[in-house]
Amino acid sequence: MKIELHEISVKDVVADYVNNDEEGVIGYNGLLNIRPKYQREFVYKDDKRNAVIETIWKNFPLNVMYWAKNADGTFEVLDGQQRTISVCEYVIGKFSINIDGNPLLFKTLLSSMPNKAEAILNYKLMIYFCEGTEEEKLDWFKIINIAGEKLTDQELRNAVYTGEWLTDVKSKFSKTNCAASLVAKDYVSGSPIRQEILETALDWISNGKINDYMAAHQHDSNASELWQYFQDVIHWVESRFTVKRREMKGLPWGDYYNRFKDKPLDATTLETEIKKLMQDDDVTKKSGIYEYVLSRQERCLNIRAFTDTMKREVYERQNGICPLCKQHFEIAQMEADHITPWHEGGKTNAENCQMLCKECNRRKSGK
Repeated sequence: MKIELHEISVKDVVADYVNNDEEGVIGYNGLLNIRPKYQREFVYKDDKRNAVIETIWKNFPLNVMYWAKNADGTFEVLDGQQRTISVCEYVIGKFSINIDGNPLLFKTLLSSMPNKAEAILNYKLMIYFCEGTEEEKLDWFKIINIAGEKLTDQELRNAVYTGEWLTDVKSKFSKTNCAASLVAKDYVSGSPIRQEILETALDWISNGKINDYMAAHQHDSNASELWQYFQDVIHWVESRFTVKRREMKGLPWGDYYNRFKDKPLDATTLETEIKKLMQDDDVTKKSGIYEYVLSRQERCLNIRAFTDTMKREVYERQNGICPLCKQHFEIAQMEADHITPWHEGGKTNAENCQMLCKECNRRKSGK
């Protein structure tokens, strides 16, 4: 792979700068694709964005950036998108920075401090031009992005499976206030611009085999299958679980949908049980209630365990005798058990506790 270092002024990078959904993010007289398909959206917070401009203001060096040079003479930003957009957005007047307590827009500098404005426009950015095959550029992209705003696994997948399908996917799942985040805001965690909602949807539809799914669909003309599936999952959730609770956000709803979508479920019956379980002090994992009412696996709930004090009280009351096999054991050789099972209304207290030897407890639990 051929790599050459170039000094390019801010003025040249900002020339013909465009940032919108239709055109993408373009600069350098239309020759530079600042946000290729494999890149994330702008994620810098204000303080990091402002720090870029302050660095240039003080004429301090910015970290080196990398552009991939294409065969037609155009370029793609391999590393430095966030810094490049920060610089361009400041120069075109999208935000101000505080200098000595005063907010300064770039257009203010042009009139009040023309020499400083000129110095910013003439500031030299250190940029490596990288030429090579697509595979070489992708390998380099992975290497240089080990620092800074570290790429997520899904962002790296996006770098591999580019095409019309990915473009359509990102329009629905990967933009601020995208359709997927609006539809599923009460049920799915994560940031769309860091590809977390997209990763969740892909994980659901592929049963965890995201790379295989993306490879199979990379050359599709659109992502209608994934988008329809995602909407089906959310509709299923909303129709079965009619009361929204904070415990619902971030649950693996796609997994529940895949396993239980054909199970007859009455929304009113489910809500009555969920409300009761939410008030049960023995249920220590409230988010697990949703999987429990679907699967009936008590492990989902993390039922409150008997305390050491309860165990000692019961052990002394039994004089160390296992009530099932009638043998004596040390307390360390015994385990606490609900006399009346939790699912039959038994509570986790000393009155409903018995100490069984490990063998008897295993035998009882296995029935």
